[in-house]
Formats: sequence, C-alpha cells, structure tokens
Amino acid sequence: MKISLDVANLKNFVKDSDLKTLTPKLQKAHDELHTGKGKGSDFIGWLNLPSKTRKASIDELTKLGEDIRKHSDCIISIGIGGSYIGVRAALDFLSEEQKIPVYYAGHNMSSGYLKKLFAKLKDKRVSVVVISKSGTTTEPAVAFRLVKKFMEGKYSAAELKKRIICITDEKKGALRAIADKAGYKTYPIADDVGGRYSVLSPVGLVPLAIAGLDIASLLKGAKDAEKELSEAGLDKNLSWQYAANRFLLYKQKKAIEIFAYFYEEMAFTAEWWKQLFGESEGKEGQGIFPASVNFTADLHSMGQWIQEGERNIFETFVVVKDTGNELLIPSDQENQDNFNCVAGKNLDWVNEQAYKATASAHLEGGVPNMTITLPKFDAYSLGQLFYFYEKSCAMTGYLMGVNPFDQPGVEAYKKKMFALLGRK
Repeated sequence: MKISLDVANLKNFVKDSDLKTLTPKLQKAHDELHTGKGKGSDFIGWLNLPSKTRKASIDELTKLGEDIRKHSDCIISIGIGGSYIGVRAALDFLSEEQKIPVYYAGHNMSSGYLKKLFAKLKDKRVSVVVISKSGTTTEPAVAFRLVKKFMEGKYSAAELKKRIICITDEKKGALRAIADKAGYKTYPIADDVGGRYSVLSPVGLVPLAIAGLDIASLLKGAKDAEKELSEAGLDKNLSWQYAANRFLLYKQKKAIEIFAYFYEEMAFTAEWWKQLFGESEGKEGQGIFPASVNFTADLHSMGQWIQEGERNIFETFVVVKDTGNELLIPSDQENQDNFNCVAGKNLDWVNEQAYKATASAHLEGGVPNMTITLPKFDAYSLGQLFYFYEKSCAMTGYLMGVNPFDQPGVEAYKKKMFALLGRK
C-alpha cells in the first residue's frame, strides 16, 4: 500500500510474542468478515464497494457535478453523522481540488447558524443535497424543512427539480416519498452499508462530485486498498497490524486512543475517524475511546495532559510525507528570536521536526505511539485511508467480540428525543 504504519514506538508495550499469539484470532476475524459469518453481516456492503462501483456510475456523477456547477454558486449538504462527516472530511482534506463552496445543515439544531447561512446565501444560486436513509432523523429532517422553505422562496417547483437531490432509501422512507412526489433526482443508499461506512457510496460521492473532487482517484485508492487488505497475514495486511496493536494496548488498560495530526486540512478526517471507531466499538461496556488533537496548537494545552497525565492512553500520529506546499522561512539580520537556524527551510520541515519531537517526548512520558504516513494530500491517498480505517475498525470490533455495525446507544437517544418532541 502507499500508506504505511510505523510501530517502532510500541516495542516496549507490544511484544512480538503477543502478536503471534493473537494471529489465530485475527485470522478468525478476517474470515468472519469476508465470509459474512460475523456479527452484523447484513451491513458489510462497504467491504467490496470500491471494486463494485462501475466506471459508468463514476462518469455519471462527474457529469452531474459539471451540470450543477453551471447553474449554482454553491451547494448545501444536509446530513448528520455518516451522512455529514465523511463529506466534510474529504472536502477539507482535498480543499485545493474543490470547485464550488459547500455549506452544511442538519448536523446541528442551532437557529443562529441556519439564519446566518440563509442570510449569506440569499442572493446566491443554490443547489441542495439532502442525505438521509429514512428521512426521519430529527436534525436533517427539520433542517430540510427549513432549507426547502428557503429554496421555495427563491425558485419555482420546476426549478427546484434541478436543484434538490435526495440520497435516501431506494424504495421506502419519508425522504423517498417526498422526493418521488416532488420529482427530485435521487440516488440510493444501499441497505447493507451503514452510515459511518458510507463515504465511498453515493452518500459521499454525490456531494463530492458536485463539489468538483476527483472521485475516480478517490475510489481507485480505496479499490487498491481493498485488494491489498483482503490478503490474510499479519506481515502482509496493514489493517491486521493496526487492529492487533490497538487491541493489545486496550488489553493493557490503554482505553483512549488519540488521533494526532499536524495539518488544519485533517481536522475533519479526525472527526470522521472518531465517529467510525466510537460508534463501532463503544458498546457492551467495551471500546477504546477515540479522541483527537490538533498539533502543534494542542501541544500548548492538551500536550501537558498527554505528557504527564494518567497513563491510560496511546497515540496514533497521522502525517503526510509531501504536502505539496513550499513556504520558506526568511532570514532576519538581527535574529533577535534566535531562529535563523531555520532560515531557508520549508515550514513543512519544521512541522515534521515537531512531529518527531512530540512522538519521542510522549514515548518517554509513557505514551505508546504509532504513525500512519500518507504520501500526499490527494484523492488517491484519502481513498486508501478511508478504506484502511473501515477495515481496521471492523477487525478490532470482532476482536473485542462486539458488533461493529450497529449503534443501539444512538437509537436510545433518538427514541427519548421523539417522546420529548411529541412525535409518534
């Protein structure tokens, strides 16, 4: 694979003998996943999704994006959870590829947020993508009512058919009924792909294509990862390695994993990762708590806790080998800050030294850490990363003995909220 995993800083915490002992359980988890005999097997459609996505579908979505951008200044993407965070993660990670602004709704219920959004877009040409399997999840359903009213104040019913796209269940549900009655264009959410595993399905691909991202390269990266991660063996399979090390650290009471990144473009990648692992593993009194930090900013706040706080944590650094940027630090004749030592250096080089220093210092402070390295900030690398994490998450869930594809705790809150709202 193009992405790599460095576990050198785990050697004092995870023994080779422990990994060897765990290998039969890894094999069992791998086999259960690929044969569909494990827990939650009704929701493993994501497993072969990259290789099953036809070129004709990619071309169709690319053309859809080109057509919508001709008559739109921006889009509003409505969704929550997996219908929101994957899209935003990809757009932030690949911000330089983006050809049209994307605004978000349905991920909160802040009246101030939506009022400001509507005021900002009142004179803009707007198209909308609403993403919901059922159409009855409170946040996106209420947001769609408000956004639809906003759009109806700007456009005729005929024009709205060109500007509202619904990604929902193929046959049933409230949003399906709304779309069919109004004549909105639709794309299906497969029954066997859960929300947090859906970024490589129409849930992610439709808004990303409209925004102008290279979805063909995104899927190519995921497809290559799918092929490589289908091969069994701890020495061959990166998802086995990551899942095994996480699980063995968890067994040592390292119950918190910190996703540490050094680039603003990766903030929502971390949020996507937190949902994927938190919602998949956190059940039956088990699960590693997923947290994230934005370095180097958080080194001046959370860095203190990580360095000297309770030793129930481990870190996974995610770094990019070549960001594609160059910003040289100037020399200063007076050198009052004594930083001419980095004059002429690329700022990325300084950022890299910050990562190396942090990994070393935290290890000395008793924090085991590993590093995932991506080649570039490009769609191919991101496609690989998305698939790698999905596969690793499923593997760890099976090692823990939980169903990594359901979310009963989320459903519990929804039921109570419906009752408080008076909704049947």
